[in-house]
Amino acid sequence: MDSTIVRAHQESAGLAVAGETLDALEQALTEEKGGSACGAAAGAAGDAPQVTPDADDADTSQQDRAATRRRRKARAKAGELGRSRGGLSSKIHAGVDASELPLAFVLTPGQAADCPRFVTVLDKIRIPDPIGRPRTRPAAVAADKAYSSKANRAYLRRRGISAVIPEKSDQQANRKKRGSAGGRPVVFDPQRYRQRNTVERCFQKIKTWRGLATRYDKSPESYEAGLCLRGLVMWLKLLTSTT
Repeated sequence: MDSTIVRAHQESAGLAVAGETLDALEQALTEEKGGSACGAAAGAAGDAPQVTPDADDADTSQQDRAATRRRRKARAKAGELGRSRGGLSSKIHAGVDASELPLAFVLTPGQAADCPRFVTVLDKIRIPDPIGRPRTRPAAVAADKAYSSKANRAYLRRRGISAVIPEKSDQQANRKKRGSAGGRPVVFDPQRYRQRNTVERCFQKIKTWRGLATRYDKSPESYEAGLCLRGLVMWLKLLTSTT
């Protein structure tokens, strides 16, 4: 499991969003930053200051610019676009098998962290069998240090999946600092970890499509459909070569 960042063309930022959805996203962004309620409360405490017409116009202009920025961020959030590496970008989180074939995709803004999407990617894996339910539990999961967390390891342990994830240096130091209360060292198989480069080769094959190497789609659903189509082509090449 790993992720890769794709640069987004400036035209991909023009996603049409319904008014109610845009207002809800804007309200969520306002609440994340504390909103304007703090300023209103500060103004209500004590006497109201004397406001001149020029100051009133400047304040209105500043509020309009802030509202424009919030709506621009809300549109980017709805389109799974973010700011990373100096421009608009999206991030592809993918689960890949040992044959360099994709199993699941998750699209997020470019600045999104990898660790919180670990469980989301694994929950999307569905491998159909000729008989019975589709398989959803791999034998082992190899990922880099970005996915090393207590919650992710507990999730894998609960599902009976072997974790091939190296431990971060600060996590090692904290565990050793606590002594016996810090628990046992994590189990790590370096031989299995060498196979993690299959996900990098999978990303290389995906980005041979120009429309996936750079995002031009305004809608995240349209871009994800392209990812799924590319994954199907990769699977069909394998199936047709073995028949």
